[in-house]
Amino acid sequence: MELKSDLFGTVNRVERRIGSDRTLVVERDVRRAGWWLRALAYQLAWREARALQALASVVGVPTFHDFSGGVLRRGWIEGLPMQLARPCDPRFFGNAFDLLRRLHRAGVAHNDLAKEPNWLVTPEGHAALVDFQLALISRRRGCLFRALAREDIRHLLKHKRSYCPQHLTRRELEILATPALITRAWMGSGKKLYTFVTRRVLGWTDREGAGDRKWQ
Repeated sequence: MELKSDLFGTVNRVERRIGSDRTLVVERDVRRAGWWLRALAYQLAWREARALQALASVVGVPTFHDFSGGVLRRGWIEGLPMQLARPCDPRFFGNAFDLLRRLHRAGVAHNDLAKEPNWLVTPEGHAALVDFQLALISRRRGCLFRALAREDIRHLLKHKRSYCPQHLTRRELEILATPALITRAWMGSGKKLYTFVTRRVLGWTDREGAGDRKWQ
């Protein structure tokens, strides 16, 4: 089943035999990326592979299988993307904050959580995360890492404001009102270039590039 296809390649859900069992696996195939984006697509897939390996013990992120021959294989997580599930239960957001804390303790900042399709709501009402292509992996967790980790939290709070605003705390409202310096710089300059490239060159039209995504 094809989940996504764009200039960076294809993403498919397939059934694969692992040992004596058959399981659902997501395959990101960067060999089908446009020739002028293939090196970048490979780099992004490699970054995702590193992040998933660093998060091997964290529940709520896909299991890493392998990355070889230009194909990244990871586990399938059952769930609906946030924009379809529209979570309004504060317990979901509490679980999502716990998941982010586990990510950050493992030295991974997701760095792409403004996109609702990167958040899944599982059948049990828990949070899960996918698409770690832009993740920052850092053992030292320096200034840049801390800034991006804070932005992970702020983007989750923006989603909470959309779906569960009555449960925002005073501290959460303060975080929402104070984006990091790196974000203010991005909104003042880099965002315009990003919008031009994604909308005019890559053909994305909404949700910062997420409009053409299904789930996973």
